[in-house]
Order: sequence, then C-alpha cells, then structure tokens
Amino acid sequence: MSRNIIAILRGLTPDEALPITDVLVDAGIDKIEVPLNSPDPLTSIAAMAKAYEGKAEIGAGTVLETEQVHQVKAAGGSLIVSPDCNPDVIRITKAEGMSSFPGVMTPTECFSALRSGADGLKFFPASLIGPEGLKAVRAVLPKETKTYAVGGAGPNNFGDWLRVGATGFGIGTALYQPGFTVEEVKIRANTIVAAYDAAVAANE
Repeated sequence: MSRNIIAILRGLTPDEALPITDVLVDAGIDKIEVPLNSPDPLTSIAAMAKAYEGKAEIGAGTVLETEQVHQVKAAGGSLIVSPDCNPDVIRITKAEGMSSFPGVMTPTECFSALRSGADGLKFFPASLIGPEGLKAVRAVLPKETKTYAVGGAGPNNFGDWLRVGATGFGIGTALYQPGFTVEEVKIRANTIVAAYDAAVAANE
C-alpha cells in the first residue's frame, strides 16, 4: 500500500542508496527524493530508479534550475521537488513527463505553481505556515489540489495537518540523517507509516 509520504534523503551517499531504499519501500514509503546537495546525488538516483522501476517513484529534491531537471531525467528519475516556486522548472518538469512538487507558502505562489502545471504543492517550511495557515489557503485552492506539509510535520502532528486539508507529507530528518544505520531508518520508517495510517484512519 502506497502512502502520501515523500522521503527526503538529504546527505544520502551512493553506497547507502539501495539498502535505504529497500527498507523504505518495504515499510510502504515509495516516493523518495535525493536532494541535489547530497554527495553524488545523480549516481544514487540512477541506481535507485533502475532497481525500483515500476515499484517506487524516485527523483530529486532541492531542484532549482531547469538544467537540473534534465540531469535527473537522464539519470532515470521521475520526481522533481523544489524548495521554491520556479515556473520554468515546473514547466520543464512536466514537459519531461515527470512529477512536479514545488515549494510554496503564499496563495500567489500556490496559484503560480498550479498554473504552471504542478502536480502538487509542497508547503515549506510547514512549521512557519502551521495548520491554521494551510487551512486558510486551502479554502481558496481547487479541491483536488494535492498539498504536502514539509518541514515541521511528522508522526506527532499528522492528524492536525490532515484535519485542515493536507493530503501528504515530506519527511526528512525524522526519517534519515547522515550516520543513521539502515536498521535505524527501518525502525523510523515503520513508526512513521504506523502513525500516518492511524492519523488517516482517524480522519476518515
């Protein structure tokens, strides 16, 4: 079963890529981004995309330039996540047939992203926006808009975000940090998925 969780593996190294991906997918997290400020990220993305073709959506985070979109596509990635809303990056991502999740905070950025073809909106940093902020913005967005809370959303408050219209989450340091063992990531992934499933069930 797939969850609306994007794993953010900032700092992942190529030798960790497949073991970490294994435990994430086993736990039920099959949307995974390697931020481009990680060590040799395109090597990791290429290995992950090849090994999990048809099983997981693999791509890059911290994508700021259109040329980076082409590089991720060439490596086999299919997911582009950014901390900002750059219409050019969004349009190129969609032209390449990839999924686009730009970072937004204001209604202006939200609608700019949607008009450019974004598949969903990454509310970042969620800790600054808060559930009440998302609730206010959500009131004016198209009902079908996918909204991901990233940076301040996690197992302790999934329910708060779901109740105001969040449809998914991006999870970074609560799931993976450089130095974590594969077993530690496995435990964290299972804990996060259990909390997500419980929050979704309670919100239905």
